[in-house]
Amino acid sequence: MRKQWILAAVFAVATLASLAFVEARENGNPAVAGDDTEAQAAQAQASFDDPIAFPHDVHVQEYQIDCQYCHFSVERSSSAGLPPMATCMGCHAVVDGSENPEEVERLREFWEEREPIPWNRIYKVSDHVQFPHMRHISAGVDCATCHGDVEGMGVIEEVEQELTMGWCVNCHVEEQASIDCAVCHY
Repeated sequence: MRKQWILAAVFAVATLASLAFVEARENGNPAVAGDDTEAQAAQAQASFDDPIAFPHDVHVQEYQIDCQYCHFSVERSSSAGLPPMATCMGCHAVVDGSENPEEVERLREFWEEREPIPWNRIYKVSDHVQFPHMRHISAGVDCATCHGDVEGMGVIEEVEQELTMGWCVNCHVEEQASIDCAVCHY
């Protein structure tokens, strides 16, 4: 009997500590939200100063390239993935990019230098959270639900999504998906 009370007390303390941590993160407490490096990275992302102004709208609407052609691992991985340079160069070895030839030239420079493109990350959940893209894709969740109308954007921009635990839980409740903590925290 005593062992059950101890386990219950430990569970209650852990639950309260987790709730306090989540509340502090959602309210922007810098002591919990992360170090200055994370804040600087978020500010850099806000500028969207990517090394190449990739026009999603041209590739998706005009050339009808499916998102999953470039984001190749989204169906089988937690990460959506970024295309390898060979994917881009499959076309741009011969296509100059009539609308933005200077951007295609930058792409070719990275290719010739054998350097990956140093993209700025736009969307990121907290380090203690896992966002399994493959589960959302297999459940039929449209990418625009979280990322906005990317196919209509020129250069990618962050949409006004909270990407907080409450926002995700509300979506799971609405869609009758699991709200078990271990779904995202593992």
